[in-house]
Amino acid sequence: MPIKSLIRTIPHYPKQGVMFRDITTLLKDPAGFKLTIDRLAAHYRGERVDKVAGIEARGFIIAAPLAFALGVGFVPLRKRGRLPGPTAGHDYELEYGTDRIEMHIDAIAAGERILVADDLVATGGTAEAAIRLIEGAGGSVAGCCFVIELPDLGGRKRLEALGHPVLALCAFEGH
Repeated sequence: MPIKSLIRTIPHYPKQGVMFRDITTLLKDPAGFKLTIDRLAAHYRGERVDKVAGIEARGFIIAAPLAFALGVGFVPLRKRGRLPGPTAGHDYELEYGTDRIEMHIDAIAAGERILVADDLVATGGTAEAAIRLIEGAGGSVAGCCFVIELPDLGGRKRLEALGHPVLALCAFEGH
């Protein structure tokens, strides 16, 4: 079953000209959702991964079951101010302005290998911020995995240029 066939495209959302790739249609299909997690887990099984870090919010939906399948812990990477305990954060540039991603300061230990997971990679800016945050805490990045890649926006190349392997289960040309 092609995972791509279970992902809905919503034209002009959230703004004119954007083709939104909606994973809710994949998530509601039990066989497709299971296949997605199984394929991601199969790729990393046998590699040293200590934890899976999921990027808010749809990344949580992918990262938590992936961590479970790999038998490792899950680390939520959240937007500014959403975590209750002491946090470390990394600011990053958006098309118009800046944003911040944070994690609890005790989320990872020095030397742990962390797999970064999200539903989609576009420009790679948020994933790069996650990498910088993890490395700043003393962790190392085992890789970056996504359900969807938008190759026209260059995210894979950006992350690979930083020395991190990227796995995407499907790609959509255009955005």
